[in-house]
Amino acid sequence: MDRWDLIVKWTAAVCGSITSYLFGGWSALLNILLFFVVIDYITGIIAAGVRGELRSTVGLIGITKKIFIFIMVAIAYKIDIILGDVHFLEDTVIFFYLANELLSIIENGGRLGVTIPPVIRKAVEILQGKSEDDKDEGK
Repeated sequence: MDRWDLIVKWTAAVCGSITSYLFGGWSALLNILLFFVVIDYITGIIAAGVRGELRSTVGLIGITKKIFIFIMVAIAYKIDIILGDVHFLEDTVIFFYLANELLSIIENGGRLGVTIPPVIRKAVEILQGKSEDDKDEGK
């Protein structure tokens, strides 16, 4: 076996183990959240670049915030385990951050002068309502 193959396999195994421990596996919601986080960061960089506001310190703070999102999801997952492995809190936190990321993507588009379709704005409202409904059910 080639040395690089071994490195890739070990890296995949370690990343998979960490993901499983932190999130209980990689769900479709986590996949969508990761997609939104990456798109938000990229559109933020583009919007800042177009407006001449691109700063490495701001970018570093942005990356730190994105990492914190996944820390919050991991914490919610661990609390769900305590509550009986229902994925209720984890899903609520993910819906909350999905709505925030989508709203941020829309704002970045607005800063670029892009017209945002009403259906996307409606999706933000639905996601915000979903996270609100999930919170109400927990009472």
